[in-house]
Amino acid sequence: MMRNRLINTNRPRNFRTKSFRGASGGTEHFISVQAQGDLGFIEQIAQVEEHYAAARLALGITEETAIFKRIFISDVLNQGAIIRDSALVQDTPENPIAVSIIQQPPLPGAKLSLLAYHFGGDATFRKRRLSNHDLLVEKNDLRHIWTTGLCAGETSANASPFAQTRAIFGDLVGTLSGQRGTLRDNCMRTWIYLKDVDVFYQGMVESRGELFNDHGLTADTHFIASTGIEGACGHRYDLVAMDAYSNLDLDQRQVSYLNDFSRMCPTKDYNVHFERGTRIAYADRAHHFISGTASIDNVGQIVHLGDVLRQLDYAIDNVEALLRSGGTDLTSLMHLTIYLRDPTDFSRIKERLAERFPDLPMIVVQGAVCRPQWLVEVEGIAIAENDEMALPRF
Repeated sequence: MMRNRLINTNRPRNFRTKSFRGASGGTEHFISVQAQGDLGFIEQIAQVEEHYAAARLALGITEETAIFKRIFISDVLNQGAIIRDSALVQDTPENPIAVSIIQQPPLPGAKLSLLAYHFGGDATFRKRRLSNHDLLVEKNDLRHIWTTGLCAGETSANASPFAQTRAIFGDLVGTLSGQRGTLRDNCMRTWIYLKDVDVFYQGMVESRGELFNDHGLTADTHFIASTGIEGACGHRYDLVAMDAYSNLDLDQRQVSYLNDFSRMCPTKDYNVHFERGTRIAYADRAHHFISGTASIDNVGQIVHLGDVLRQLDYAIDNVEALLRSGGTDLTSLMHLTIYLRDPTDFSRIKERLAERFPDLPMIVVQGAVCRPQWLVEVEGIAIAENDEMALPRF
């Protein structure tokens, strides 16, 4: 059962929440909050903290139920240290949280926005740090790893995007192997950020393709759901950064891949290496991780060149086609992130987003897509009801 809740306040910005509670219990909550654009950064932090606290109060949950946060900021080199020291992060030894801080300026003109994922107060789970970048969450005999902020670090002034990609995937592989997992069997989703996507994307793709082949991720097996988008994570010389989600205790019959080849060609047809979406089935629910999705057709061509509004509609229709292939539809979306190459296009798409998703938790940011002619890209997570009680409980 899903619940939408949109809370209006007296402020120009507010928050949105959406919740899913399955037949066997265990609620999941998504929260989006955006600051008011005409405030300074410190004031925006305070405002987002206030709205985020109000959202938790409305949902009846505490900060201790937080699993993952992605904080979008407009200038990571100047704002990163400030946000890490703020109450908004709240990542402590007593209450560890996977926190991703990404430079992707929130639109229309704010310095800060937040996407948060919480378990409900009815869930029993345990969190502990594996490393500065990796949070292990144990729940119902399943182990989940949320990985945030993987990057090559400040010592990589002369490293190429190829080398940095290899290094950060190597860190993820090391974490998984330390928990008796593998990249092929256990990594379900990656988010890859490139400081200049027009320049560095190809080097990342080539490096990822070689590494995937080394780990048995091929067109004959499967790839990993992913977004590759412009963004920066904090160190001056980081060209590539990555977040990831892994599930260590999957039965492979739980996992399937979302495709609609009548609308979108396989990614291997244009020599990239990701799944368009991944479905993970549990006893009472199914998670659908939708990769970054643009206005692409079934032969790999860009549809509606130069028209951001029609590209947005086509991309959303592609998302719906992917969800249909997993047995659900747009109503099961829990949140969306919208990436715009040109921030001035926000005024052109905001009404359409309000029409199609009036209450859905949503973040809109400036983030160039991997082909310059793609003006917009969409990603999200959906949760749908499932009835396969022989499968593990989430």
